[in-house]
Amino acid sequence: MARKRTVHVRRVYEAPAQADGARVLVDRIWPRGMTKEKAHLDEWCKQVAPSTELRTWYGHDPERFAEFSRRYRAELEDPQHADALAHLRDLAEDRPLTLLTATRRPEISEAEVLAELLRD
Repeated sequence: MARKRTVHVRRVYEAPAQADGARVLVDRIWPRGMTKEKAHLDEWCKQVAPSTELRTWYGHDPERFAEFSRRYRAELEDPQHADALAHLRDLAEDRPLTLLTATRRPEISEAEVLAELLRD
């Protein structure tokens, strides 16, 4: 039986935690007011972010999260997204992975959808 990967979801504006492991920003757009030094990123994986069209349609409306999640999972099957997702899966194999987002509600963000996929 394969072990579950440790994947956290946090806001990029929060201070890094000891248990973060690799810190990867998964937003398409760089966070407002954030410098690279303050972000403490290991990398920025914008290739895994939802399309601009999907992100605009969703608008972080909690009532649309289930449909957003379904549509985003479908987008993740295209080759470029799939390669980026595989890269995140590789990062999470041997150490914790923290997916970072600038959204105010990370629990209804693309980072949460990714975390669910990566934990399986």
